[in-house]
Amino acid sequence: MSSLRTVRAARAGLAALLALSGAAIAAPATAATATSFGTAHHYGNPAHNFSGDSTWGGYVAQGRNFTSITGSWTMPQVQCNTYNDLFAPWIGIDGYGSQTVEQTGVQADCSSGSPVYSAWYEMYPAAPVYFNNAVSAGDSFTASVTSASRGSYTLKLTDTTKGWTRTTTQRLSSAQNVSAEAVIESPTQSYPSWDNLSFSNIRVNGQVFDNYGPMSMDSGPYTETALQNGSFSIIPG
Repeated sequence: MSSLRTVRAARAGLAALLALSGAAIAAPATAATATSFGTAHHYGNPAHNFSGDSTWGGYVAQGRNFTSITGSWTMPQVQCNTYNDLFAPWIGIDGYGSQTVEQTGVQADCSSGSPVYSAWYEMYPAAPVYFNNAVSAGDSFTASVTSASRGSYTLKLTDTTKGWTRTTTQRLSSAQNVSAEAVIESPTQSYPSWDNLSFSNIRVNGQVFDNYGPMSMDSGPYTETALQNGSFSIIPG
């Protein structure tokens, strides 16, 4: 997520940016609005550490020719500890061992003093794009990122609780398809509190996530349970 050099300045204007409707992006029927943290807010390399922890928390598989990832999770009810708390669960391709990330997920932002939930996709290093659909704590999501050909990606996010789906196809010619991940991330290095966030049915290239031997990473105050048949939880550690 955003560079540490810019994130504090960007956060000062976050609430105002999220309130803007912006101009609709030129993408197939996404009903999305482009907003920004001032710069693209996802790191290209999650191996960058803060406080001895990974920028990402969850599981990441490394290799070659990752062309699809699918999975589900439920957005937990979070408790804001500071106005700086911000985090997102997401799934994606690339970003570990490469300088792009093709990803989609949901975030909880505490800049207003209470958690505000929203859904987004991002083709890093481009800025994230936020969907206008309502998101609530307790909503269940299913997401996928698929590359039909090198440089072309279809990103799909469904709120199965509220019944909406957003799909967009984007191009990123520099993408390498060298990793696949189901993770959480905080661009501000400041997580809100929750009890349990569970990922399930994670599949990569049509196979269960476990088959790729993904490595685990802790982030901030959270750790992950053992990966079993494409499912795991992220809990306070």
